[in-house]
Amino acid sequence: MDTNARRYLAVFLACALGALALVSAINYQVDPYLLHQWDSPLVQRLRPTNEKLSVWGKTYAVARYRPAVVYIGNSRTEMGLPASSMRTLFDGKSVFNSAVSGASIGDAIRLAEHAARVSHVDTLVWGIDAPSFSLELGSAGVEPGLTDGGPAFFARRALLNLKRGLTVDMTHDSWRILSGTYDGVCLSSLALHGQRDESCITSRNHGWAGTARAFKPRLQEFGDGAGPTEAALHAFDASVGKLCRGGTRLRLYINPTHALTLDALYWRGKWDAMEAWQRDLAQMAGRYRSQGCDVRVYDFSGFNSITSEAIPQVTGAREMRYYWEASHYRDNVGRFILARLFGGPVPPPADFGAELTVTGIAAHQAAMRAARERYHARHAEETAYLRHVLTLPREPK
Repeated sequence: MDTNARRYLAVFLACALGALALVSAINYQVDPYLLHQWDSPLVQRLRPTNEKLSVWGKTYAVARYRPAVVYIGNSRTEMGLPASSMRTLFDGKSVFNSAVSGASIGDAIRLAEHAARVSHVDTLVWGIDAPSFSLELGSAGVEPGLTDGGPAFFARRALLNLKRGLTVDMTHDSWRILSGTYDGVCLSSLALHGQRDESCITSRNHGWAGTARAFKPRLQEFGDGAGPTEAALHAFDASVGKLCRGGTRLRLYINPTHALTLDALYWRGKWDAMEAWQRDLAQMAGRYRSQGCDVRVYDFSGFNSITSEAIPQVTGAREMRYYWEASHYRDNVGRFILARLFGGPVPPPADFGAELTVTGIAAHQAAMRAARERYHARHAEETAYLRHVLTLPREPK
């Protein structure tokens, strides 16, 4: 290769690297996905309903905010547990909802342990479900590096964010912001201390628009879930033990998805597995309590006055009081959950939320089975609808 060719190649490579560096720097500065923001004006910027890379923003925000109270879980906890207005419930301590949509139990474990590494977490509130209780790869996007420990967290994150700034989708969305065509309709969850903005859910552009139409896919999704699995239980147990040894107070709770979701497990032949999982959780909590850890497990699922709310297919109503659809509850339910776990000015219904203990689990599960049969008798139309959704044959009359 002659001198001119080498000079041309060097100039070309320098220009290409310069262009890439410029693109990355612009994307880093505009930060359309709020990858490295906390308590900044950019957090208040309106955005589309689909919150891209929220796990990037939340892992960074937890490290900057260093909250004393952290919520962990999937989209049910993210949408249902309020954080920004809950400081008084926790004696003025800082609260952050670090739950992420699409998180498997494996994802949630990484997020919980990340929070414990970057902050002194006094209390961790962890929402769980039987179907998502597996180590299968979730859709939360918990990529390598986002939750790594060590003193150089922010330096590593800066490099990761600059690398992410080289992607086409981020460049496109930065351009949309700069050109004023970003189509912002709701706030980032970071603006609400990690809880999903209701405007994102109620927007006509949201993929779940309409409570009734969202019931079928959510019920099918719940009934087809891979969990609970033994491997996930072992990993969860180990994580709870690690958090206990760090002095964290733990409140684990089974999400109050609509009664039809638990009934879907029954019709899918997964009821026995779900009960075995509950017994394992009760035994795990009892074992760690005997070692001095402040850990308790509560069950808000089943067939109670909240979860048995009549569905739109029966009432004809456009919205429900307690649910966005079968899988996700509103934050008025989340306030009841927190009141049951920690007390509060507005007590939850008496039948909403039961602690799972070794001595009480048998009676709890017997009561749940009896409530299931009463639900079938009193909600025949909903039961028939569920069997249709799950493509089961009609029951004999």
